[in-house]
Amino acid sequence: MRTVLVGGGLLLAPIVAQAGPLPAVAEDTTFVRQSHRRAVFQFDQRFSILNGKVVGINGVKGGIEWRGRWRAGLGVYRLSGGVPTRVTQPVGTPAGTRDEVRFRYLAGYGEYVFIGNPRWELSLPLQVGIGNYYTKYTFPDGGVQRTNNQILYLVEPSIAAHYRVFRWVGIGAGTGYRQVFASGELPEDQISGYIFFGRVKLFLGDFIKVVRGHERLFSQKGLERK
Repeated sequence: MRTVLVGGGLLLAPIVAQAGPLPAVAEDTTFVRQSHRRAVFQFDQRFSILNGKVVGINGVKGGIEWRGRWRAGLGVYRLSGGVPTRVTQPVGTPAGTRDEVRFRYLAGYGEYVFIGNPRWELSLPLQVGIGNYYTKYTFPDGGVQRTNNQILYLVEPSIAAHYRVFRWVGIGAGTGYRQVFASGELPEDQISGYIFFGRVKLFLGDFIKVVRGHERLFSQKGLERK
């Protein structure tokens, strides 16, 4: 407080201290804060080494993300090619017959983002699924025969990362393990195993906002460092 003489009178006026520059606030990379829900969609290409062969598992999945930290949804997967079996062929099978194990499954997934910012993130996905497998026989004369479908169950814990190229699309990769169970006799061929995957991730909610707002499709808006 200071005293100022004005026209013969006294005026008490507070002294306002000159504030210095505010300290810089470190960027929070704990997780991406989003108060609203938004739809997410992924082309989820997975690979495994089964019976000594690298095979692809094609999949798509979609779901809902909320608070920028939790995701849940459904996915559909199918083995892109057969896995050569290690099982002895049935008696009477013609010489030169090619036999392959094939499988497909439907999976529910949950995903927790434990660190990230608007540009990138690390997360822990978990998939639980149900599907079927069968063996396909291709005979030398071109004929095809397949066994009856057998039910299988699976659990796939993994760790994943993605990087947003633009606000509405990103690329990612990860690794994990597939553990397969069966309701009946377990397949003699290897279906359980390590997985590694790449993905293209489309953020549908952000894409719709960009289109409706007539924004530049390939801008970096919302991804710049603060």
